Amino acid sequence: MTSPHEIQTVEKAIHLVRGQRVMFDSDLAKIYGVTTMRLNEQLRRNKKRFPSDFAFQLTREEFTNLISQFAISRSHGGRRKLPWAFTEHGAIMLASVLNSAVAIDASVRVVRAFVRLREIISANAELAAKFAQLERRLDSHDEAIAQLFAAIRQLLAPAPEKKREIGFHVRERRATYRARGKA
Repeated sequence: MTSPHEIQTVEKAIHLVRGQRVMFDSDLAKIYGVTTMRLNEQLRRNKKRFPSDFAFQLTREEFTNLISQFAISRSHGGRRKLPWAFTEHGAIMLASVLNSAVAIDASVRVVRAFVRLREIISANAELAAKFAQLERRLDSHDEAIAQLFAAIRQLLAPAPEKKREIGFHVRERRATYRARGKA
């Protein structure tokens, strides 16, 4: 049985390149217990087993980006050749090509790591969908609540007062004028 620690170690070696989850030749060589040179040698000898969706070589720009992100070490003088990236299917094919007991056992760990990542991503997608659904539901409730508060505010608002006229008003008693008739 593969321990969770071993799977986590393999998961850390999985990177996202060109929109695909891949492992680099040097990481797979460590996991399979062979040298990177032997791994790449088997890749060259069995090129027909590795179509572009199983394995591809990084471009100089991609490799430089990975070095700047510390995904690949520059120790021991660096690499002379650009690294190869293997998808999940490529890693499994590589184990069958290497055909050693360590490679077969390690391929099981690699497959489990890829499957676990797929499950995590699937769970995150489900969670995101549920969150979006809840957000839509709350948005419709928010509008109804806002309308309710607006109606309550209108009811609680004091009745508009009579507006006072602007200007100076003098209040005097009315003079009593009498109209005298002709006497």
